[in-house]
Formats: sequence, structure tokens, C-alpha cells
Amino acid sequence: MSKSLVISVGGSLIVPSEGIDVKWLKEFRAFILRETKKYSKIYLITGGGSVARNYIKAAKDIYPVNHESKNWEKTRDWLGISATKLNAQLIKTIFGSLAYQDVIVDPTEAVKTSKKIVIVAGYKPGWSTDYVAVLIAKNNKADEVINLSNIDYVYEKDPREFPEAKRIENISWSNFQKIVGTKWRPGLNAPFDPIASKEAKLSKLKVVILNGKNINNLEDYLNDKKFKGTTVN
Repeated sequence: MSKSLVISVGGSLIVPSEGIDVKWLKEFRAFILRETKKYSKIYLITGGGSVARNYIKAAKDIYPVNHESKNWEKTRDWLGISATKLNAQLIKTIFGSLAYQDVIVDPTEAVKTSKKIVIVAGYKPGWSTDYVAVLIAKNNKADEVINLSNIDYVYEKDPREFPEAKRIENISWSNFQKIVGTKWRPGLNAPFDPIASKEAKLSKLKVVILNGKNINNLEDYLNDKKFKGTTVN
């Protein structure tokens, strides 16, 4: 009962292109409530996803500056962070009094609360929510991060461009870094971001990448059953 569960929830699961996915959020809420019986704490880190990318694209289309500059990179990051906070507030709201009253934005310290559900958003420029999730795990006695996205597996190449690309079920951090690279940029769409990958490797954390749409598959993983997904450690 002392174990903590850390789940990074992709923003595009919460708000896909067609709008807030109420049906999925109801299913996800019911799942988390079931899991509170097994874990002392459940940390939910919300991404910005399509909301962040839409705001960044709009700002870029409207604001005539050097979009390769450091100042612009920071501006884009703050837009993305704001999107994660909006998504986090929604997730906190649907759990009501069961969740800690504040959205956590600083992952560098342990969270002290008797509440079982803690919601976490983005922190500061240069820090993706993947990185935030890794630090939450590191600082709150969790040994893994479950990363929920909209893909069933990580592939050796982008399967949309390379249909012959092979899926990956298990991979080391060193080989995973060869796929995602080493540099972070705002709005990056990668299975797990490069800086977070580096920290997870140093901290000896396991990351499991699953399709968050499939709640049954997520439960199978947590119950040590056969599942679809990619394990990185």
C-alpha cells in the first residue's frame, strides 16, 4: 500500500482535435478510483497536447518575430505550460475532494498530503511534462512512470512515413535515446522526450508507454497480464 503510481497523461487524450473527450475522462476517472485501493498515492501529470500545439501555431502565425530565437522558444514554452495547467485543472475538478486542492507545478520536492490523488502540470520553460513526470517519480518514491499517449507501441521509425517500421516491445534507454534524440523543443511530438529520457536513465526508472485510449490494456499492465506497449529501462 506504500507504493506510488505515476501516470503521465497525454494532453491529446484529454482534449483531442474534436474537443474535450468526456466519455474517455469518465472511464479514466473510474479507473483511477479503482486504483486508489492499491496505491498510497497516484500522481497524474497532464500534458498540453493539441491544445498547446494549437496555441503555439496561432501565436507563430500571428506574431512576426524570429521564430528561431531563444525568446520565442521561451514564449512557446509558456504557452505550452499554460495548456498543461488548464488540462490539469480539469482533471483536478473531476476528482473533486478526492484530489489534493492545488495543482502541483514544482516537481522538485516531495508532495506532502493525505490525499491519494495529486494532479501535476508543467513547470517552467525547457521542462516537458515527461521530464516533470520523471522528477515526480524520483522525488516521491516511485520506480516507474506510465506514459499514456495515442500510440500502441514505439516504433524504430515513424510508421506514418515508414509503413515497414518495426514495433518495439522492450528497449534499453541507450537505444531509446537513439530514436528520440537528445534535444528538447517546445511542442515536440515524441513518444518520450529526450531530456526526460536522459534523467530516467540516470535515475534507473522504468517507463512504460501505452495507448491511453485503451483503459483495459492499462489495467492488464498493472495486473501483470499480457499488454500492448513499449517498456523502456
